Amino acid sequence: MLREPSNNKDKWITFMSMLLESWQTKNYSAYTVELKLREGEIYGSVSFELPTPEVKYTKENGVIAIDTNASPLHLAIAEVSKTGELLSYQTISLHNLLGLSQNSKDHQEWILAHKIVDLAIQKNKAIAIENLKKLKKGRRGNGKAKLRKILHQWNAKKFLQKLKRVAMIKGVEVVEVNPAYTSVIGMLKYAPQLNIDKDVAGAYLIGRRALGFKEDTPENYEKLLKDRAYLEFALKRYEEREKELTELAEKETNEYKRNAIKSGLENVEDAKKLLTSLIQSLQSEPSGCEGAYGRNPAWQVLEVALLFPVLGRVLPRDLSPLKPVLVEGVWDRVRSRLVPSEAGGTVPIRDFQNSLTDFGPLHPPPV
Repeated sequence: MLREPSNNKDKWITFMSMLLESWQTKNYSAYTVELKLREGEIYGSVSFELPTPEVKYTKENGVIAIDTNASPLHLAIAEVSKTGELLSYQTISLHNLLGLSQNSKDHQEWILAHKIVDLAIQKNKAIAIENLKKLKKGRRGNGKAKLRKILHQWNAKKFLQKLKRVAMIKGVEVVEVNPAYTSVIGMLKYAPQLNIDKDVAGAYLIGRRALGFKEDTPENYEKLLKDRAYLEFALKRYEEREKELTELAEKETNEYKRNAIKSGLENVEDAKKLLTSLIQSLQSEPSGCEGAYGRNPAWQVLEVALLFPVLGRVLPRDLSPLKPVLVEGVWDRVRSRLVPSEAGGTVPIRDFQNSLTDFGPLHPPPV
């Protein structure tokens, strides 16, 4: 049977080379051929297992860590040394993928996957990603239609599958890590400390976790969770927010917007319960407030106690106001207003595709 390859990456070339090698070496491998008759024509389908190349680029030299984000839709990429330091970083906007057909989108994702793997090869490093088993796309009527639309048009899990496939072919190790609290830890610990975007901080945390590093709770954060005056201040902030949202919900006539407000009220109620439990534990347990965490990890407790009370938002982009708390342990210097940040800018995907040099140079972390 004659069949011309469609391009230089056609798997038919690989199959024919495998057959030739088997004939020459007498070392045979299995494959399956299925024949079908369609309108008088016979079609053949060949199935075979691609050979697995030797892994040449491992985490022994560090990793290129990838964090996928839906709002805004982009990839955060961090280069992490084998000793756990952030060497460089970048973000890649993916918004122009949303208007493409499925075939065009797949094509662009394959190109992007090859570029990232080539970057790992250039840096002599493995790739680190989150192990995304199931993605929540939200439900209709939750007031988050824009985010839900993005999640239905772009599937992070499918892109990571493409990335793993390309990495396997090119001999690059891919390390998958548990995604639990990577965003929260990166946001609270490394974003203010290194003055980087929270998504880059999340990618950095993924890289460190892939290399086996553990994340201890900073000493000043531990002290904050035992400061009753601060916890009462945080509780007061949530009570004020609850009053504001209740008034908004009563005035809102749009059902979907009202659902979004009610979802916010539920989150505020959960935060109030957690902070109240913490305050009560300080009275009954002088040695600490660990007993109040219950099933809530310390980082989740810190997220509730810090983000909205200090920054005025549940998911802020700029985390620099937390630096005095993290480094100096001074609560009274923290301002509740967000300060515009210049860290973590994005570049269009088309610029990334031009050449490897267009990927950066990757931004070095601030000193």
